[in-house]
Amino acid sequence: CQALDFVVSEARRYKMRLILSLCNNWEDYGGKAQYVRWGKEAGVDLTSDDDFFSDPTLKGYYKAFVEAVLSRINTITNEAYKDDPTILAWELINEPRCPSDPSGDTLQAWIEEMASYVKSIDTMHLVEIGIEGYYGPSTPELLLVNPDDYSGHVGTDFIRNHQAMGIDLASVHIYSDTWLPDSTEESHVQFVNTWMQQHIDDAANLLAMPIVIGEFGLSLKDGKFENEFRETFMQTVYNNFLGSWESGMIGGGCLLWQLFPEGAEHMDDGYAVIFAKSPSTFNLLANHSRKLEC
Repeated sequence: CQALDFVVSEARRYKMRLILSLCNNWEDYGGKAQYVRWGKEAGVDLTSDDDFFSDPTLKGYYKAFVEAVLSRINTITNEAYKDDPTILAWELINEPRCPSDPSGDTLQAWIEEMASYVKSIDTMHLVEIGIEGYYGPSTPELLLVNPDDYSGHVGTDFIRNHQAMGIDLASVHIYSDTWLPDSTEESHVQFVNTWMQQHIDDAANLLAMPIVIGEFGLSLKDGKFENEFRETFMQTVYNNFLGSWESGMIGGGCLLWQLFPEGAEHMDDGYAVIFAKSPSTFNLLANHSRKLEC
């Protein structure tokens, strides 16, 4: 907790804003699977990790964690997290999926409950979900925008999820390198254009809220792509966002996964951009940032 205190205080010092995620769908950092393990150790009858979204005991664990974080007094700034303007938004859970209920009802109920709970403690900060952006049963006409048939049956629903009370900010991710494993570079660019424009349009016209590309990136790990195309991919994302932003259509931002300092290469999952080793990529990001300042 003191390590996070330091991160928040340093962000304040350098005039940065943070989106802090309150859980993870995946096992990295424990995730929802850790809550299930705690439940089983306590004697709760659980059958799958998806029970995280429906079991009252596990929901109670999550709420206790949320309350502890939001009410925590930063040991460096002496300010409660819920009162700190350095924090832009809370993210309920990174990339939630509940494939055991493809109707989306289970995850929708969880989003509604937890968004309301966060707001009951903290009325100042924005709340976003953290979903990848797959369209679901509420918009069958948009299922073809998804990268594949499976993604429309994982229990998420971009439009319906963001219509929940308490959600202020639309979130979407872009990982066409894993979503479209056999496609050409041209197909990736085309997918990014379609995926972004549809979500930007929907955020503006159907949801009336700003949209953040909460994660996007392209892995160099398996050798399928070179850095030159990664920069083309990144520029495609930025061009779509800037085109929308400059027209005044919608606010938001794009967050690259992920930036690394030298010396942290051992944690590289294939997506890391290390500025000292990628000067052309550094220039691309710097140019994008400068355009946003104008």
